[in-house]
Amino acid sequence: MRHDGATGNELAQPMPHDKRPARILVVAGSDPVAGAGLQADLKTVTALGGYAMTAITAITVQDTGRVCRVEALPAELVGQQMRACLEDIGADGVKLGMLANRAIVEEVCRVLADWPGLPVVADPVLAGTAGGTLLEEAGLLLFRERLLPRVTLLTPNLREAALLSGRPVDTLDDMEQAARRLVTLGARAVLVTGGHLPGPTVTDLLWDGERVQRFATARLTASGGYHGTGCTLASGIATGMGQGLPLTEAILLAAEWVRRNLRGSLGWGKGQRLLWPG
Repeated sequence: MRHDGATGNELAQPMPHDKRPARILVVAGSDPVAGAGLQADLKTVTALGGYAMTAITAITVQDTGRVCRVEALPAELVGQQMRACLEDIGADGVKLGMLANRAIVEEVCRVLADWPGLPVVADPVLAGTAGGTLLEEAGLLLFRERLLPRVTLLTPNLREAALLSGRPVDTLDDMEQAARRLVTLGARAVLVTGGHLPGPTVTDLLWDGERVQRFATARLTASGGYHGTGCTLASGIATGMGQGLPLTEAILLAAEWVRRNLRGSLGWGKGQRLLWPG
């Protein structure tokens, strides 16, 4: 996919000096191998011409193959980080990643309530590609009930869409039904990513409450898969939206950035490949 005919090289060009970069607040967990989490978000926002700020929700011990440990920060500290950025620098968009537990979800809801006009892109990070549950059940319920209505775009993978919608998601039709259900629950729009469906084509499905759009690309395959695709896609979309792009254009911009990183990915670890623009 391409955005306005741009090539991967054009996407990585510096922001013109006369254009203010979009300010994107990333609320996410830390990944020590820097392939996912807030490290991936920082790299993506910067590469696409934004200025990234961070509120760390958790410290993880993970590598390219597994998540070994998650230590959530106190919810109050997460909220204080968010407010420090929003009250001083301000923001043009927010990207939410791993929120870890109910207390952090509740605190994020409190902060967002004080900045109701901010576009919010939420990668729910409930189930990572490498396995494991990354948000406790109580946090999942609060996410669905209180956070979804504050989300401009939700970007779940198949397992996350199933957990949030309460129904199996195994086909394109299931993806559409889950997206419609999640919009009914409060999200303004939902992009269900279809990378886990088998076949030579990867199709992501967007429902914005008015129409369905499908974004299909040829599958790029690698032994072990890729680390951090969901984080990278969501933070790329948040950057595009923060720059004022319409939702579809922001999705196309971010999807092309992800594909460039897939093509240049690095097989340094023992598990998934690390995204790299080449």
